[in-house]
Amino acid sequence: MTKIAWERHGAGPPLLMIHGLGYARWGWEPVVPLLARSFDVILFDNRGIGGSDAPPGPYTAAAMAQDALRVLDEADVERAHVLGTSLGGMIAQELVLAAPERVDRLVLVSTTPGGMRAYPMPAKTVDLMLRRATLREYVENALEPDPRPELVERIMELRLAESQTFEAWSAQAAAGVGFDGYDRARSIEAPTLVLHGDGDVVVDPRNATLLGELVPDARLSIFAGGSHVFYWNQPERFAREVTEFLC
Repeated sequence: MTKIAWERHGAGPPLLMIHGLGYARWGWEPVVPLLARSFDVILFDNRGIGGSDAPPGPYTAAAMAQDALRVLDEADVERAHVLGTSLGGMIAQELVLAAPERVDRLVLVSTTPGGMRAYPMPAKTVDLMLRRATLREYVENALEPDPRPELVERIMELRLAESQTFEAWSAQAAAGVGFDGYDRARSIEAPTLVLHGDGDVVVDPRNATLLGELVPDARLSIFAGGSHVFYWNQPERFAREVTEFLC
């Protein structure tokens, strides 16, 4: 069985947070102290990064959702709010579809319904992938249009401290490429908040509108000037909107 590393912070209703491609649980650093004031925040490393095992790929979002459910089991949590960003948002969709009884409310951040009818990855990020860009370029790209030097340096420090092999990164990337929840999104029953930055150059922001239309009980909030990881640029607003929705 694949070992999944996890931790928890704070007290209150449980909130499971799922990160995206190339980010471990440290990727929530700016918002964990804010959210832990109101929630039992449960963080984990997806398979392929951090303290979790990295079995041979390719991975699927559905398999990674099963990892997330196992974290809830190990944390002795029957039902939780679930928040996922980017690839983590795809995993969160698979989780709520596979086990709707385990999810109270759902927050989808900087993500997509997937499939051929969703908006494709912006050309700027496709180019980075095709030419095997440097880690710093990827970090700056995720923070566009607001790549503050201090944020770039902090994320670089965290990523270098817990490096990921290219094989594991590719295995995670395959889960995103293969995800197609477009038609199934209509079956999501949990009240859902969709958050996206309008400056995101990793996942086309128009996918947020699609999710808002596809998920029956969804509301949409757009962060003006927000990057792909806008919770690093605007942590206070992010935590406030998430808290207000979940409470």
